[in-house]
Amino acid sequence: MKALGLLSGGLDSTLAARILQEQGVEVEGVHFSTGFCKVDHRRVLARRRDRDNPKRMRNEALRAGSDLEAPVEIVDVAEEFLREVVLRPRHGYGSAMNPCVDCRIFMLKKARDMARERGAEVVFTGEVVGQRPMSQYRAALELIEEQSGLTGRLLRPLSAQHMPPTDVEQKGQIDRSRLERVHGRSRRDQLALAERFGIAEFPAPSGGCCYLADPNFARRLRDLIAHRGRDGVRVEDILFLKVGRHFRLGPDLKLILGRDEAESRFLEERSEGHWACLVADGHGALGRVEGSPDRDRMESISSLAARYSARRSEPTVEVVLRKESEEIRLRVPPAEDGWARSLLV
Repeated sequence: MKALGLLSGGLDSTLAARILQEQGVEVEGVHFSTGFCKVDHRRVLARRRDRDNPKRMRNEALRAGSDLEAPVEIVDVAEEFLREVVLRPRHGYGSAMNPCVDCRIFMLKKARDMARERGAEVVFTGEVVGQRPMSQYRAALELIEEQSGLTGRLLRPLSAQHMPPTDVEQKGQIDRSRLERVHGRSRRDQLALAERFGIAEFPAPSGGCCYLADPNFARRLRDLIAHRGRDGVRVEDILFLKVGRHFRLGPDLKLILGRDEAESRFLEERSEGHWACLVADGHGALGRVEGSPDRDRMESISSLAARYSARRSEPTVEVVLRKESEEIRLRVPPAEDGWARSLLV
């Protein structure tokens, strides 16, 4: 028989796949790219600073698929996920802007349709009962199964013995006694399974892989929604929320300053049609301006760029602002710390 699984590349989903393979199940994986995975973004930046380090640039889901000798498909769902899940979750947010229940329902509906097309009898995940507070307690797992349209066809191999048997277990296609009963937040059982299966390479276990659960990112997203409205938020806007320091200078004006060379290059490469600023001698972060600043705001922007440069201890600093063929040079005092912090998003 065949099973289609949500494969992130993390230890839990890899173990879930391996448990099924032990019973002779043909496993295929799918990874839905939402645009909110921290690992994916780090890989984008790594292309600029770690070109000779393939480990920093790899896709973990594809790496796991290779280790499992199972095909994995990467599906880009960023636009749909933003509109249907992030901006309008039916089941609300977690502690930040994380719509975990809606996220699982969305992905499992997609997986359900793919499983039908591929002739897979069951969909599986690496979820563990009690591991996550919003989406992995018993009632939430049952709700997700029902609303994804996978009642009786959604298997969680790591916690299967804490859940009602699926159709394939009842039919004897999968031996329930050989599935696991992992529970809670401890990783002890998973690490023991990894040793048993000889799985040595996997990302460090962490619940912090999603930007939407990050309080700083959530604050920036709320700020963007407040000033743009939910219908005004675009997928490309999300990209910039992950980078740099953000300063809100007005309802329609924001400055993003890179925190290191990789972020500054990232912003520079995506500043076409926008003002960009940098101290004249290049010893500082590059900034990307969102909006149309007047002269006073340009001085404020320049002052912030000077504050976060190597020249911040000098009385005045020359800053260059460029947009297409237009260039403006301003000499300004670096911003005071208190004022700069008051503008941080």
